[in-house]
Amino acid sequence: MVSESQMNEFTAWAKRRGVIFPSSEIYGGLGSSYDYGPVGVEMKNRLKTSWWRSMVHERQDVVGLDSAIILNPAVWQASGHLDNFSDLMVEDLKTHKRYRVEDLDDPTKSPEGNPVGEAKQFNVMFKTFVGPVEDDASTAYLRPETCQGIFIDFKQILETSRQRVPFGIAQIGKSFRNEITPGNLTFRTREFEQMEMEFFVREEEANKWFDYWVEARFQWYLDLGIRKENLRLFKHPKAKLAHYSKGTTDIEYKFPWGWGELEGIANRGNFDLVQHQKNSGKDLSVFDEETREKFVPWVIEPAGGVDRALLAILLDAWKFFQKGRKEDGEPETVLEVAPTLAAYDAAVLPLVKKPELLKMSQKLVASLRAAGKHVFYDESGSIGRRYRRMDEIGTPICYTVDFESLDDKKVTARDRDSMKQTRVTL
Repeated sequence: MVSESQMNEFTAWAKRRGVIFPSSEIYGGLGSSYDYGPVGVEMKNRLKTSWWRSMVHERQDVVGLDSAIILNPAVWQASGHLDNFSDLMVEDLKTHKRYRVEDLDDPTKSPEGNPVGEAKQFNVMFKTFVGPVEDDASTAYLRPETCQGIFIDFKQILETSRQRVPFGIAQIGKSFRNEITPGNLTFRTREFEQMEMEFFVREEEANKWFDYWVEARFQWYLDLGIRKENLRLFKHPKAKLAHYSKGTTDIEYKFPWGWGELEGIANRGNFDLVQHQKNSGKDLSVFDEETREKFVPWVIEPAGGVDRALLAILLDAWKFFQKGRKEDGEPETVLEVAPTLAAYDAAVLPLVKKPELLKMSQKLVASLRAAGKHVFYDESGSIGRRYRRMDEIGTPICYTVDFESLDDKKVTARDRDSMKQTRVTL
């Protein structure tokens, strides 16, 4: 696990190994904007696949959606975002830097110790324009959360998917917030990706399902390999609940800078559906064939961040050995990530660059890829250094083709964590 003092080393590793690095860097970058390199994008995609499998494919009561990023502005008016989606902001009177009030230990002083001005509301929605004319009539917004697309499509999905309450609608997608103080690598950025599900229930069953989803979502992070001692549940006090929330519990991770939210599970009541029903004039109620009654469902919402979850996984799995794990004593980095989240399932490494070994290695690569495995192939440099490169990006197993392989049709399989080597047949 990464300590606060190791964050610079961790950030350098992430850049060096193609995991995460600053976006637009050749132009000086853009504040808190990051790209995922060849290793990072594979891990991110596998994380999203894990979430989708557990939330949709392994259940009969959840279906998927991919809604538009730019919605009719009336959606945000109805949901309250245009009036309420704001942060309290203060300005350092000396440096003129701006901060969220809730991030300050003392709301009267900036982190530099300077006095701050009067707190003001700052709406964090990104404004844009649709069409060739930039005026009030063409104003639109980049979505600050993915859930509103689910709410406005709720009735259509209910009718086309042959579901009945209780059931859920899941979505993974980009959201945008004009954060006042982004930072801590990908923990808080202005462009981020969410994994969100709205589970529609009867009012009298809301508490039961809320407890169910808090437990289920906490277990998912444990199943990813995050250590339990680095996770906790935080129940929001009533005074700090969002205006729509009947109760919210966060799953938090112990980041190097302190505890931070990975995912929030909220009981949203039926606020959103009622608001959209009232403002659109469309009936969003449900008719129960058995009880012969109409009702507007309540909603339980597990909403997590892809970027934060991956950052927590990387921080939890990253290990830096100052003296290395080898007799040569060189420093070494190992990413002990769960094999299901590693960028590559395996690496194939010919011992030396001899034609007969390269041919056999390529044949092994082809067979593994045909079996659906994502394989890294590397034939340059000493075998020890190639092993270390794979350790650094978390590749769980390396297959080395040597001269014995030509005769016995076996290769050396090396385990990332134990470094144990065994001979296995092709």
